[in-house]
Amino acid sequence: MSNPSENLPRLCLVEDDEIMGESLVQLFRLEGFEVSWCRTAAEAMKAIEARRFAVVVSDIRLPDRDGGELFLELKERHPRLPPFLFMTAYGTIDRAVELLKAGGADYVTKPFDVDVLVQKVRGLADGYGTLDGNADDSLGISSAMRRIAESLPRLARHAAALLITGESGVGKEHVAQLFHRHAVGVDSKFIAVNCASIPESLMEAELFGYERGAFTGAVRSKRGYVELAHEGTLFLDEIGDMPLSMQAKLLRILQERKFVRLGSETPVTSDFRLVCATHRDLKAMVEAGQFREDLYYRIHVLHLYIPPLRERLDDIRWFVRHFVEEFNRKHPEEARRLDPRTEQALMNYGWPGNVRELQHAVERACILSSGPLLGAEAFFGGSLDDEIATQSLESESLTEYLMACERDYLSLILERHGGHMTRAAEALGITRKTLWEKLRRLGIKAKGEP
Repeated sequence: MSNPSENLPRLCLVEDDEIMGESLVQLFRLEGFEVSWCRTAAEAMKAIEARRFAVVVSDIRLPDRDGGELFLELKERHPRLPPFLFMTAYGTIDRAVELLKAGGADYVTKPFDVDVLVQKVRGLADGYGTLDGNADDSLGISSAMRRIAESLPRLARHAAALLITGESGVGKEHVAQLFHRHAVGVDSKFIAVNCASIPESLMEAELFGYERGAFTGAVRSKRGYVELAHEGTLFLDEIGDMPLSMQAKLLRILQERKFVRLGSETPVTSDFRLVCATHRDLKAMVEAGQFREDLYYRIHVLHLYIPPLRERLDDIRWFVRHFVEEFNRKHPEEARRLDPRTEQALMNYGWPGNVRELQHAVERACILSSGPLLGAEAFFGGSLDDEIATQSLESESLTEYLMACERDYLSLILERHGGHMTRAAEALGITRKTLWEKLRRLGIKAKGEP
């Protein structure tokens, strides 16, 4: 007879505080996890190397070692490491952010909201082992995107409607999906509708559904998107492209939560969360008479603006590395790595298509590259503009190229060790003085010792 716990997702909890640890063990067991509780980094190292976990929840401050150092050492040993979620006090948030840059999945600050912690852990555990990987639950590491990520659980608890604005490709639908998960859970329906892609003549039938015989070609009854979203989330992308006639009908549904299918007289009730997104300036459209003012104020109760990628340089570097790692997970026999000059050129590019364009560029480069090193030609032979390409392909001396490689590698090691000079020097096998001299010569700034 099989053990029932064999079917439960395994969670490794690394926490030295007895009261906190016992409370979290009880919490996660009630949430359906099999929990292994480790009180030290050494104990956690043995457990994680001995068993396969779906997620690791670790405090950063541990009695024998920094929890981040535990993660970084495990990451070097095991490329297929389970997602790490760090618990940190307010004073060590910077350290948590550094760990996210190095590949950590997420973090929560103490005292944390228990519901938020459970949702984050469940999302990471559900995502582990899929092609998407745990990093797809993150919006990025820039301060702007971390503020959005931190606000979503709070907004989801209280908001029935949310408006997301930003340029095309910045990730508005991804933010909507995370809002949905916080609001109603992963088991509820997320119905995404692109208003710009539906002809005006078909929009009413698509949104509200129809009965058999309602119009020529209606050979069977069909439920519309609004009905399908009952007890879930309706995501209306490019709401600015919705015709004025449909805006009035949408407003009425939002007020009454009832509608009638085409060809029917029977009201249908649908209760859902509404998320709208657009790259347009809705306020300007209201002033121009192109968008209903009453609908605008109905959906604009809570508003999130996502900045373009060119204003989030930290996210460019982070996404590039994530997309390369994602390719390597899928194709380990064709593993790729970035030339440091190429990474800098990618950060200099404007990315008018934002994250979507960046992802396609990285995928294309990984596929077309003839070798493991992703040089400029792999990226700049296609969609990126000629000026950037020319700058990136200009010949450099060997000394200049080696300095670029050294600058990138030292920056990476410092990132991994939270900016601590002594730890970084030990990892590099050089003295602290030698590291300091190299950083000064290369123009790299590092944090002081704690």
